[in-house]
Amino acid sequence: MKILIIGANGQLGSDMVKLLKDKFEVIPLTDKDIDIGDEKNQKDVIIPIKPDIIVNCAAYTNVPDCEINKQIAFNVNGYALKELSIISNKLNSHLIHFSTDYVFDGLKKKPYIESDFPNPLNTYGISKYVGEIYVKNYCKKYSIIRVSGLYGINPSPLKKNFIEVILSKVKKNEKIEIVDDQFLTPTWTYYVAKQTLKIIEHKIEGIIHSTCEGETNWYEFAKAIFEILGINVNITPVKTKMDEFVKRPLYSVLENSVLKNEGINIMPHWKDALKEYLKIKFG
Repeated sequence: MKILIIGANGQLGSDMVKLLKDKFEVIPLTDKDIDIGDEKNQKDVIIPIKPDIIVNCAAYTNVPDCEINKQIAFNVNGYALKELSIISNKLNSHLIHFSTDYVFDGLKKKPYIESDFPNPLNTYGISKYVGEIYVKNYCKKYSIIRVSGLYGINPSPLKKNFIEVILSKVKKNEKIEIVDDQFLTPTWTYYVAKQTLKIIEHKIEGIIHSTCEGETNWYEFAKAIFEILGINVNITPVKTKMDEFVKRPLYSVLENSVLKNEGINIMPHWKDALKEYLKIKFG
């Protein structure tokens, strides 16, 4: 089986390549190999490869930047998925596309399941939801995998993950203020990749939530990172400002209900995954 991975040099994409290359013929593509926002380039690059599965890990994920560069956000996260879906149909390929917890508004206050109706609050979430709509309407064989609070061993070429950001602040002796009223489930990309392999093997289609188990807020997540690493540092909990430049959901925890119903949920608790990640990353 031939699997094409777009965004292969990002946090998630690099883990996908590592995990899948031992079982399948994997063709990794970075932003130097393909311009996901260019329809003609998509066709010229993907069609000759004739992949059985297309895994799209490419995304514009910097939430504040999405508000400034809205056209780029919608091109990469949204409109690009129309052509990618059309190409998938033409090749009879299975399209696996990653979306986000930010398609929800956070008003539910209990974990979102796959059938809950999205209502994104910001440009990032809206653009990702547009991508979902294109996939659902233009692609016959698809899996839309929603994830949350990703961090990985290989840093993103575009931005640092949360762990890297706060550790950088410690090195610079900067004041650390973290919101304690935004709840989510931080998730290691390695386990997303591992779970995606199960999704491929069991041929699960449709919308699928794939995050670690449990829930926390950004402040408690930061505290856990420092505790595990044995770093003694003061963190100040703060509240989300309602007049912030970017609106964010205050509760975006996802329930892996499809994975559990199919009997293939392998996602660990977020704290167990974090301990494992930090041990590998920092020894």
